[in-house]
Amino acid sequence: MADIAQRFRQNPILSPKDLVPSREGLEIVCLLNPGVFKFEGKIWLLIRVAERPKQKEGIISFPVLNEAGIEIIAIEENDPGLNASDPRVITYKGTDYLTTLSHLRLVCSADGIHFDEPEGFPLLQGEGKDEMFGIEDCRVALIGDKYYLTYTAVSEHGVGVGMRTTEDWKNFQRYGMIIPPHNKDCAIFEECVNGKFYALHRPSSVALGGNYIWLAESPDGIHWGKHRCIIKTRPNLWDSARVGAGAAPIKTAEGWLEIYHGANEKHQYCLGAFLMDLNDPSKVLARTENPIMVPKEDYELHGFFGEVVFTNGHIVNGDELTIYYGAADEFVCGAKFSINEILSTLKYA
Repeated sequence: MADIAQRFRQNPILSPKDLVPSREGLEIVCLLNPGVFKFEGKIWLLIRVAERPKQKEGIISFPVLNEAGIEIIAIEENDPGLNASDPRVITYKGTDYLTTLSHLRLVCSADGIHFDEPEGFPLLQGEGKDEMFGIEDCRVALIGDKYYLTYTAVSEHGVGVGMRTTEDWKNFQRYGMIIPPHNKDCAIFEECVNGKFYALHRPSSVALGGNYIWLAESPDGIHWGKHRCIIKTRPNLWDSARVGAGAAPIKTAEGWLEIYHGANEKHQYCLGAFLMDLNDPSKVLARTENPIMVPKEDYELHGFFGEVVFTNGHIVNGDELTIYYGAADEFVCGAKFSINEILSTLKYA
C-alpha cells in the first residue's frame, strides 16, 4: 500500500511518560489522536489522555466517573463473570466498561514539534451521566471567533457526540449530546456553505448497514438534521470494515478535501482522502483508492493497540498539511503532506 507521509524525525513527539496523571493513584496508559488548532500565535493540541489505576497482580481495576468524582472498580482476574480479552473494553456480568478513563489535555508549541502544558488552562473531563466513561477523540473547528469542540461521549448509555464551545479555552459552554448513540467521529466544517453549517459523522451499526461516513446540516451549529450517507466501506480494500472522518474538511479550489481513517477486518488503521463539492458537500467527487498513510514505523506498529495511524487534527499552511496523529493508540506523532499531492492521488467517480 502507498504512503506519501513525511513523518517528523522526532516522532513520537509525545509519549505517556511526558505528562503527569490527573490525580494520585492513576497512571497514563496512552496518549491518543489530538484535536489541533492555532491560538495566541501557537499550535495547540487537545490530547486524549487515557488513564487507569496502577494494576495489582490478580486484580483488574478500572475507573469510571460519578457525581462524587472518579470511582475505581476492582475485579479479581479469575472472576467467572469477567471477560478481559480486549485491551480496550472489559465486560463484567454482561455490562461493558472501558479499561481506561479518558480526558482531554491542552499542550502548546511555538514550533509545532516541542510541546508543553501551559499554566492556567483546565483539563476537560466528562460531566454527567452521558460522559461517565470519559470523553475522547476531540475535533476542533474555528468558526468566526468561536472554537467548536466535538468529541466522543462514552457511558453505559452508549457512545455519542458531545459538544462544547469556547473563545478563550478557559470558559466553556456545554451543549450535551448533539448526536445520540451510537455515533462518533464528528467533524464540523470551518465555514458555512450556502448559509448552513455542515458536519461529518459516523453512526455505528452492529447489524444492518455498516460503519459509514454521513453528512449533516444545521442552521446554528447545534441542532443537526438532514443526515445523508456519503462514504461507505469497500470490500477487499484497506477500508473494508469501517471508515470515519478526521478533522474539519480543507477548502481547496477543487472541493472540500477530507482526510479520513479506514480499517480492515484485521483492525489495521490507515489514512485516506475524499473530495466533496464546494457548493454541495453531499456530492462526493473523488476518493483515494489506496491509503496516503499506513502504519509502518515501530511506534505505529507496536503500542497499546498496534498497527494504527489515526488523526482528527491538522494545520494548513498553503500547500503544506501538517497532520498530528495517534500511533498504536499510545503515542502522539506528526507528519507533513502536500495537499496538491493528495489531490493528485484522488480517483474521480
